[in-house]
Amino acid sequence: MTMHFTSAPRLSDGVIEREFVVGGVPGVLWTPVSASPDTPVPLVLLGQPGGFGLQRMRSRLTGRARACAVQGFAAVAIELPGAGERTPLAGAAEARADLVRALDEARAPSDELIDRLILPLVDAAVPEWQRTMDAVLALPEIGARVGISGGVIAVATRLAAVDPRIVAAGLFAGSYVPRATFAEARRITIPVHVLLQWDDEGNDRAMALELFDAFASSEKTLQANLGGHTGVPAFAADDAARFFARHLGAASG
Repeated sequence: MTMHFTSAPRLSDGVIEREFVVGGVPGVLWTPVSASPDTPVPLVLLGQPGGFGLQRMRSRLTGRARACAVQGFAAVAIELPGAGERTPLAGAAEARADLVRALDEARAPSDELIDRLILPLVDAAVPEWQRTMDAVLALPEIGARVGISGGVIAVATRLAAVDPRIVAAGLFAGSYVPRATFAEARRITIPVHVLLQWDDEGNDRAMALELFDAFASSEKTLQANLGGHTGVPAFAADDAARFFARHLGAASG
């Protein structure tokens, strides 16, 4: 699918930033100035929480992209289905209202509610990510090795399970996990690095540990830190960077 760039390249801290649209889905591509057809670079897919919107998350995503560029990697983010100015997903508002009601009543969300809340997003987002990869990997300055970093863990797990272009996955445990995701995790054999904030008020710790156990990867790391969702220590980012440096390395095209 054709990638249409919608902004002129902007240079900041040695990073070229370009907005684009693929199949009606907007996104941003960041590449280090060193990237060229002679020296293509690996690509990192930057996931984000569902519902926040690309522009709301832009500064944080840009910071993560610059960190990728320091390692010699390109990075890309897209607007998730139902986020930003995109049409809301059918049933999403009702599912979120049911989730809020369950939490207000100190009830654990049912499997059925989690499925209604998360699976429509996974079903819609994964094909869009794959079309984005098709377009970005067609650029001569982008190499063939792809990693995925963060975002909704059920989306990242599905994507890693179905797309062999992804060779490493850095995941953030902090969103609800449908039961189907556990079966998908058992199909994943690439290296996996999972960050878990032990006291994350919005995370089902037992579910996160169960999902980590389900990954079939022979190399998988669980980094658990004390603190809530926003209390991720600085060294956790350094550890994730080393993980991608080890498994993406320098692309040869």
